[in-house]
Amino acid sequence: MDQETLRATRRVTSGSRPSRRLRRDGRVPGVVYGSDIDTIAIHVSGRDLYSVLHTEAGMNAIIEIDVEGDSVLTVAREIYRHPVKGDIEHLDFIQVSLDTEIEAEVAIDFIGTPFGVTEEGGIVQTILPSITISALPNAIPSSIELDISAMNLHDTLTIADLQQIDGVTYVTEADYAVVTVSVPAAEIVEESEIEEGEEGLEGEEGVEGEEGEEGAEEGAEKDEG
Repeated sequence: MDQETLRATRRVTSGSRPSRRLRRDGRVPGVVYGSDIDTIAIHVSGRDLYSVLHTEAGMNAIIEIDVEGDSVLTVAREIYRHPVKGDIEHLDFIQVSLDTEIEAEVAIDFIGTPFGVTEEGGIVQTILPSITISALPNAIPSSIELDISAMNLHDTLTIADLQQIDGVTYVTEADYAVVTVSVPAAEIVEESEIEEGEEGLEGEEGVEGEEGEEGAEEGAEKDEG
């Protein structure tokens, strides 16, 4: 995985008002911290930050933060976004070492169209779009592929079905469901309505049958009289 470089400037003031001013100027406030350094309040270019976080590595990019001449190797974590616009408003850069494993969230890339969809009318339900892994910073994959083309209706794949990657450990439990092929909800509702309708018809037939039998018995008594 390639390293990205991001220039940062120390923040001399803190608080919501200075942070809003920084955002208006196209800057994003954040902090850099780690076990070997003191926490540093910084701000970076929003445009440069976007470029760094939109490489193949995505949010797991290894970023060398240049804080006015002092460099720290980091990854971005604790990213806070605007609730409507989705813009990054604040984030943390955590110091990393290339020879120490870290945990990361990696997307699952579903490959193919299940047999249960094309031939049996099912739909794909994604239960877990990403998983937590542990790996060296340079060994974190951009995504993990999972072939779902052989899945039949009602089949489920779990973490145990994911490919094994050298240097990567899945933190999520092996029996945790990832994806399933199920019957569309509309069909389930229709079947339920049909069953209810049939039950109603059976009930009506039963009542009509009883009334018919009672009428026949009354008619027979009159004839005898």
